[in-house]
Amino acid sequence: MKKQQSGFTMIELIMVIVILGILAAFALPKFADFSGDARYSSIAAAQGAVRSASGIVHAAALAKNQTGATGEVELEGQKISLIYGYADQSSILTAAQLSSEFDTSTAGTIKLGACSFTYSNAVAPVAPATSPTPASIGNITGNVNKTCAAQ
Repeated sequence: MKKQQSGFTMIELIMVIVILGILAAFALPKFADFSGDARYSSIAAAQGAVRSASGIVHAAALAKNQTGATGEVELEGQKISLIYGYADQSSILTAAQLSSEFDTSTAGTIKLGACSFTYSNAVAPVAPATSPTPASIGNITGNVNKTCAAQ
């Protein structure tokens, strides 16, 4: 009696490995570099944190009647300096609790890779206005298709 063999031949196994290798060679470059997308997501999250922190600081300033040219509120044990009821440029970083991965060496600019956004202090009222211009947070710049290059 002839014994019947079962399983795959060596040729079949090699062909499967070759096909998988070819597919990987085309698919890998498409999915390999997500670092630019990650940097953009990080800077967008930082922008959201600064927006939220600015709103929380302003609400605390209003609650404590600290809306003059200067003032101070305390959030989570941290002193936050105010300008017209809004966090100043140096204090917003403390209020937003941004990590050290962000470059904040230029006053009012938060940068990661090639992407950045700005935070501007509140401005004194100009006649006939009676209330100051609120602090503003700029759009993210330096991105291409929501991707930030490394620097």
